[in-house]
Amino acid sequence: MALPKPSSKSTALITGASAGIGREVARELARRGHGVVLVARRKQRLDALADELNAEYGVRAETIACDLGKAASRARLPGRITELGFDVEILINNAGFATGGPFHEADPSRELEQVRVLVEAVVALTSAFLPAMVNRRRGAILNVASTAAMQPLPYAAGYSAAKAYVLTFSEAVHQEVSGRGVTVTALCPGPVDTDFWDVAGWQLAGGRSFEKALPRPALISPKDAARAGVEGLASGRRVVVPGLPMRAAMLASRYVPHAVKLPVVERVMRRR
Repeated sequence: MALPKPSSKSTALITGASAGIGREVARELARRGHGVVLVARRKQRLDALADELNAEYGVRAETIACDLGKAASRARLPGRITELGFDVEILINNAGFATGGPFHEADPSRELEQVRVLVEAVVALTSAFLPAMVNRRRGAILNVASTAAMQPLPYAAGYSAAKAYVLTFSEAVHQEVSGRGVTVTALCPGPVDTDFWDVAGWQLAGGRSFEKALPRPALISPKDAARAGVEGLASGRRVVVPGLPMRAAMLASRYVPHAVKLPVVERVMRRR
């Protein structure tokens, strides 16, 4: 098994744990007996989730409020974990948000913040915790990417580019640590039934958000996405795309040239 066994000294560090996929990953790991350290900006939500996990599963659940878009705040995380007396043997890089709209109209500061949270934070936390995992010959890292990583998305250019980095980075490091007792898995869900794109503020035809405009069979729940990610991590998989419809769509899209695909995607993503 690629997922380390739970112990009193080890923990799973989960970023973006206050909602959505991150929250459900925390539940899934706690159900398997793993202690968790929940990280996000919304401390009140984290504390409520930690209480639930402790009451339901009897695991130690700690919380740390952290803005991962700020390097100084992010850099304090390893020290905080050490103060708690934990070794991070499972790392879940899940925190993120999306921008939407024509890039030439975008807020530059928001676009750069997106890169800091989706890319810089993943690299920084992997750099912070992977060396000890390799030394122990035990550890697992789940980086939440997206099917957006598998093709450019007009009107979500920065988001799809950032997720493409996460996917490529994860696959490369997965191969580097193969045979060293550590696994790195990229979770690439398609649309998930959360408020993710509502928060991004990008609407398609009829005023619907991106996810609400897609066919229902393509939409999965955060719980299903989280379970697929943890199960993929446990089996040492390199990439996980939850849901048969989305896996089939991504496989088929490999054979469609960008010159054909991009105009179609642009029409779908364009605000009406």
